[in-house]
Amino acid sequence: MLRTSFLRSVSARQSPMILKLGTRSIATSFYDLKPVDKDGREVPFSEFKDKPLLIVNVASKCGFTKQYTDLQKLYDEYKKYGFTIIGFPCNQFKNQEPGSDEEIAHFVETKYGITFPILKKIDVNGQNTDEVYKFLKSKTEDQGDIKWNFEKFLINKKGEVALRVESKITPFELEPKLKELLEID
Repeated sequence: MLRTSFLRSVSARQSPMILKLGTRSIATSFYDLKPVDKDGREVPFSEFKDKPLLIVNVASKCGFTKQYTDLQKLYDEYKKYGFTIIGFPCNQFKNQEPGSDEEIAHFVETKYGITFPILKKIDVNGQNTDEVYKFLKSKTEDQGDIKWNFEKFLINKKGEVALRVESKITPFELEPKLKELLEID
Protein backbone atom coordinates (compact mmCIF):
# COMPACT_ATOMS: atom_id res chain seq x y z
CA MET A 1 0.00 0.00 0.00
CA LEU A 2 1.32 3.42 -0.91
CA ARG A 3 1.79 5.93 1.86
CA THR A 4 0.24 9.31 1.19
CA SER A 5 2.46 11.24 3.58
CA PHE A 6 4.91 11.96 0.78
CA LEU A 7 2.32 13.59 -1.48
CA ARG A 8 3.07 17.27 -1.94
CA SER A 9 0.38 19.61 -3.08
CA VAL A 10 1.02 21.72 -6.13
CA SER A 11 -0.32 25.23 -6.32
CA ALA A 12 -1.25 26.74 -9.65
CA ARG A 13 1.74 29.09 -9.40
CA GLN A 14 4.37 26.35 -9.00
CA SER A 15 6.25 25.09 -12.01
CA PRO A 16 5.60 21.51 -13.12
CA MET A 17 7.40 18.87 -11.10
CA ILE A 18 7.26 15.23 -10.28
CA LEU A 19 5.37 14.38 -7.12
CA LYS A 20 6.55 11.51 -4.96
CA LEU A 21 3.95 9.13 -3.59
CA GLY A 22 5.72 6.48 -1.58
CA THR A 23 8.24 5.06 -4.01
CA ARG A 24 6.29 5.98 -7.17
CA SER A 25 6.59 9.19 -9.16
CA ILE A 26 3.61 10.95 -10.66
CA ALA A 27 4.41 13.21 -13.57
CA THR A 28 2.68 16.57 -13.46
CA SER A 29 3.99 17.60 -16.88
CA PHE A 30 4.24 15.68 -20.13
CA TYR A 31 7.88 16.71 -20.23
CA ASP A 32 8.58 14.93 -16.92
CA LEU A 33 7.89 11.56 -18.56
CA LYS A 34 10.84 9.31 -19.41
CA PRO A 35 9.70 6.13 -21.13
CA VAL A 36 12.32 3.61 -22.24
CA ASP A 37 13.26 2.30 -25.65
CA LYS A 38 13.64 -1.37 -26.60
CA ASP A 39 17.19 -1.33 -25.20
CA GLY A 40 16.11 0.04 -21.82
CA ARG A 41 17.43 3.57 -22.40
CA GLU A 42 15.33 6.47 -21.18
CA VAL A 43 13.73 8.70 -23.80
CA PRO A 44 13.03 11.94 -21.90
CA PHE A 45 10.00 13.67 -23.33
CA SER A 46 11.69 16.94 -22.36
CA GLU A 47 13.65 16.42 -25.63
CA PHE A 48 10.39 17.14 -27.47
CA LYS A 49 9.60 20.52 -25.89
CA ASP A 50 8.01 22.94 -28.34
CA LYS A 51 7.31 20.13 -30.83
CA PRO A 52 4.00 18.41 -31.56
CA LEU A 53 3.91 14.64 -31.15
CA LEU A 54 1.60 11.79 -32.01
CA ILE A 55 1.59 8.99 -29.43
CA VAL A 56 0.18 5.67 -30.69
CA ASN A 57 -0.18 2.24 -29.10
CA VAL A 58 0.77 -0.15 -31.86
CA ALA A 59 0.53 -3.86 -32.70
CA SER A 60 1.89 -6.04 -35.50
CA LYS A 61 -1.02 -8.46 -35.89
CA CYS A 62 -4.00 -6.13 -35.83
CA GLY A 63 -6.47 -5.09 -38.49
CA PHE A 64 -5.17 -1.54 -38.00
CA THR A 65 -1.50 -2.52 -38.45
CA LYS A 66 -1.68 -1.21 -42.02
CA GLN A 67 -1.87 2.28 -40.44
CA TYR A 68 1.91 2.03 -40.06
CA THR A 69 2.13 2.99 -43.75
CA ASP A 70 0.24 6.26 -43.26
CA LEU A 71 1.95 6.96 -39.93
CA GLN A 72 5.31 6.80 -41.71
CA LYS A 73 4.04 9.00 -44.57
CA LEU A 74 2.71 11.56 -42.07
CA TYR A 75 6.02 11.50 -40.20
CA ASP A 76 8.01 11.91 -43.43
CA GLU A 77 5.85 14.85 -44.50
CA TYR A 78 6.01 16.82 -41.22
CA LYS A 79 9.25 15.85 -39.43
CA LYS A 80 10.94 18.84 -41.09
CA TYR A 81 8.66 20.99 -38.90
CA GLY A 82 9.72 19.20 -35.70
CA PHE A 83 6.83 16.71 -35.64
CA THR A 84 7.50 13.24 -34.23
CA ILE A 85 5.48 10.07 -33.86
CA ILE A 86 6.22 7.71 -30.98
CA GLY A 87 4.90 4.16 -31.07
CA PHE A 88 4.32 2.09 -27.95
CA PRO A 89 3.84 -1.61 -28.71
CA CYS A 90 1.14 -3.22 -26.57
CA ASN A 91 -0.04 -6.82 -26.35
CA GLN A 92 -3.20 -6.22 -24.30
CA PHE A 93 -5.69 -6.54 -27.14
CA LYS A 94 -6.17 -10.18 -28.20
CA ASN A 95 -2.40 -10.80 -28.05
CA GLN A 96 -1.84 -8.87 -31.28
CA GLU A 97 1.71 -7.83 -30.34
CA PRO A 98 3.26 -11.07 -29.03
CA GLY A 99 6.85 -10.51 -30.18
CA SER A 100 9.86 -9.29 -28.25
CA ASP A 101 10.93 -5.66 -28.54
CA GLU A 102 13.64 -6.73 -31.00
CA GLU A 103 11.16 -8.72 -33.12
CA ILE A 104 8.76 -5.78 -33.18
CA ALA A 105 11.52 -3.37 -34.27
CA HIS A 106 12.62 -5.74 -37.02
CA PHE A 107 9.03 -6.19 -38.24
CA VAL A 108 8.19 -2.47 -38.47
CA GLU A 109 11.51 -1.60 -40.07
CA THR A 110 11.42 -4.33 -42.72
CA LYS A 111 7.68 -4.49 -43.46
CA TYR A 112 6.81 -0.78 -43.21
CA GLY A 113 10.13 1.10 -43.28
CA ILE A 114 9.35 2.77 -39.96
CA THR A 115 11.90 5.41 -38.97
CA PHE A 116 10.05 7.11 -36.10
CA PRO A 117 10.73 5.82 -32.56
CA ILE A 118 9.11 2.57 -31.48
CA LEU A 119 9.69 2.22 -27.75
CA LYS A 120 9.55 -0.68 -25.32
CA LYS A 121 6.38 -2.79 -25.21
CA ILE A 122 4.09 -1.59 -22.42
CA ASP A 123 0.64 -1.96 -20.90
CA VAL A 124 -1.77 0.88 -21.67
CA ASN A 125 -4.54 -0.30 -19.32
CA GLY A 126 -4.87 -2.07 -16.01
CA GLN A 127 -2.71 -2.36 -12.93
CA ASN A 128 0.56 -2.18 -14.88
CA THR A 129 -0.35 0.79 -17.06
CA ASP A 130 2.75 2.66 -18.15
CA GLU A 131 3.18 6.15 -16.70
CA VAL A 132 2.91 7.72 -20.17
CA TYR A 133 -0.57 6.30 -20.65
CA LYS A 134 -1.65 7.08 -17.10
CA PHE A 135 -0.69 10.67 -17.79
CA LEU A 136 -2.25 10.87 -21.26
CA LYS A 137 -5.57 9.36 -20.18
CA SER A 138 -5.75 11.68 -17.17
CA LYS A 139 -5.46 14.73 -19.43
CA THR A 140 -8.40 13.99 -21.72
CA GLU A 141 -12.13 14.46 -21.36
CA ASP A 142 -12.54 10.71 -21.85
CA GLN A 143 -10.25 9.45 -19.11
CA GLY A 144 -11.28 5.87 -19.77
CA ASP A 145 -9.21 2.95 -20.90
CA ILE A 146 -7.60 2.63 -24.28
CA LYS A 147 -10.11 0.67 -26.33
CA TRP A 148 -7.87 -0.94 -28.97
CA ASN A 149 -4.54 -0.84 -30.79
CA PHE A 150 -3.69 2.32 -32.74
CA GLU A 151 -5.57 4.75 -30.48
CA LYS A 152 -3.85 8.10 -30.91
CA PHE A 153 -2.97 11.12 -28.78
CA LEU A 154 -1.92 14.31 -30.55
CA ILE A 155 0.25 16.43 -28.25
CA ASN A 156 0.68 20.17 -28.85
CA LYS A 157 3.90 22.19 -28.53
CA LYS A 158 3.14 22.87 -24.86
CA GLY A 159 2.99 19.18 -24.01
CA GLU A 160 -0.80 19.16 -23.70
CA VAL A 161 -3.13 16.57 -25.17
CA ALA A 162 -4.74 18.38 -28.09
CA LEU A 163 -6.71 15.39 -29.35
CA ARG A 164 -7.44 11.77 -28.44
CA VAL A 165 -8.90 9.63 -31.21
CA GLU A 166 -10.02 6.05 -31.68
CA SER A 167 -8.16 3.49 -33.74
CA LYS A 168 -10.46 3.81 -36.74
CA ILE A 169 -9.37 7.44 -37.24
CA THR A 170 -6.57 7.26 -39.79
CA PRO A 171 -3.34 9.21 -39.42
CA PHE A 172 -4.18 11.53 -42.33
CA GLU A 173 -7.53 12.42 -40.76
CA LEU A 174 -5.40 14.13 -38.08
CA GLU A 175 -3.56 16.24 -40.66
CA PRO A 176 -5.74 19.39 -40.38
CA LYS A 177 -5.25 19.49 -36.61
CA LEU A 178 -1.53 18.74 -37.00
CA LYS A 179 -1.15 21.63 -39.46
CA GLU A 180 -2.92 23.89 -36.99
CA LEU A 181 -0.49 22.84 -34.22
CA LEU A 182 2.47 23.34 -36.56
CA GLU A 183 1.05 26.70 -37.64
CA ILE A 184 1.42 25.89 -41.34
CA ASP A 185 -1.05 26.03 -44.24
